[in-house]
Amino acid sequence: MAGREELRNWVYEAVRSNGGKASIVTVAKHIWEHHEAELRTSGDLFYKWQYEMRWAAQQLRNSKKMTFAGKDWALVA
Repeated sequence: MAGREELRNWVYEAVRSNGGKASIVTVAKHIWEHHEAELRTSGDLFYKWQYEMRWAAQQLRNSKKMTFAGKDWALVA
């Protein structure tokens, strides 16, 4: 079952796979395309995963692994 830690990894991977910079919509699409089955079996997380995705991005920003680049999320080199 997926949880917050997995979402943090998925957000990071989604941004990385998009060249290190991605919009929130691009990240959400990537997560859905690659982890739909895990999300569907994750209990309550299925109903709030996009909120939790933003929480995960904030955690990545707090740890200086990610930042904003305009409206996009970007990895810190």
